[in-house]
Amino acid sequence: MRALILGGTREARDLAKRLVEAGDDVVSSLAGRVKNPALPAGEVRIGGFGGPEGLAAWIKDNNIDILIDATHPFAEKISRSAATATATTGTPLVLLHRPAWEKQPGEKWIEVSSMDEAAAEASAFGTVLLTIGRQKLASFAPYAATHFVIRCVDEPEVALPPDHEIIYSRGPFTEEGEEQLLRESRVQALVTKNSGGGLTHAKLIAAKKLGIPVIIVQRPPLPALEDTSNRPVRVTHTADEAFDALATLRKSGKPSRG
Repeated sequence: MRALILGGTREARDLAKRLVEAGDDVVSSLAGRVKNPALPAGEVRIGGFGGPEGLAAWIKDNNIDILIDATHPFAEKISRSAATATATTGTPLVLLHRPAWEKQPGEKWIEVSSMDEAAAEASAFGTVLLTIGRQKLASFAPYAATHFVIRCVDEPEVALPPDHEIIYSRGPFTEEGEEQLLRESRVQALVTKNSGGGLTHAKLIAAKKLGIPVIIVQRPPLPALEDTSNRPVRVTHTADEAFDALATLRKSGKPSRG
């Protein structure tokens, strides 16, 4: 079986490792937005496809039997392209969509639907920790009265708020380390995306312990996915579930070249 895995998430890497160990031919596609990313097992390509039409052509030209969308929960564009391209080519699609975080007793969440909303809410606080990556930081640029502590992996390339400091760091993070950061920076609010997973969950635990409110951007909806005989679709939440779904599809004759 020749599989294309979209995404550089931990789940994507775990699945690539299992498939390669099982003897499958795996190509992982990374967006290329992070310098020195952790590389998965198997073949790796970096960069976009040129929309759903480009992805569909790439699937055909590279004899892809099955596509696994294991992208970040906020990677709306490529997920839509994956849904459209697989419907066009009749390629089975497995969606590996990690569970979202759920609010726990004692947590102070301010739930918003966009980064602009998050920025407006954050402007009510004196010092705010931003753990949203570097792509959407421009939403906070208009707010000069708030001091923003920005944590990201690589240097931002967008407009930044006037009063800011940058901490370059890559997870996973510990509860103790997150609590220390919140205390030392005198953080009054935390902004994050509801990415789910365990890699960065420690900040929520630390914020709860210190009574710090969390402004959390909820996920965009999944693309419309219709499971048909022409294009089977399986929605999974872990690498193990995705691996099992692939095994089931293989037994059922989809993908046909498995």
